[in-house]
Amino acid sequence: MRVFVVAIIVLLFNIPFGYWRENVKRFSVQWILAIHLPIPFIILLRIYSDIGFRLYTYPILIAAFIIGQLTGSKFYKQRRNSGYEPISSCLLMDVVRHNKT
Repeated sequence: MRVFVVAIIVLLFNIPFGYWRENVKRFSVQWILAIHLPIPFIILLRIYSDIGFRLYTYPILIAAFIIGQLTGSKFYKQRRNSGYEPISSCLLMDVVRHNKT
């Protein structure tokens, strides 16, 4: 049960990073950072949630990581295609700016 709670946290945590990744040039420094910056957080989450590094946790958390990244990417594409302006690499700021208008 704890693994699935951690997986949901990992998924939600990765959405803003997927949003950021979609707005930068592929294989650039920012693109690499958008993928790799969440990893230390996930390691700490594994340690403090006491799920450890058991083999069965890897597919679950990797899937959550990828789904979070892809969800953030889809949010970016939907906002861009819907004509929301201004659009940046920061999901939170884009939502706040949109709600002010």
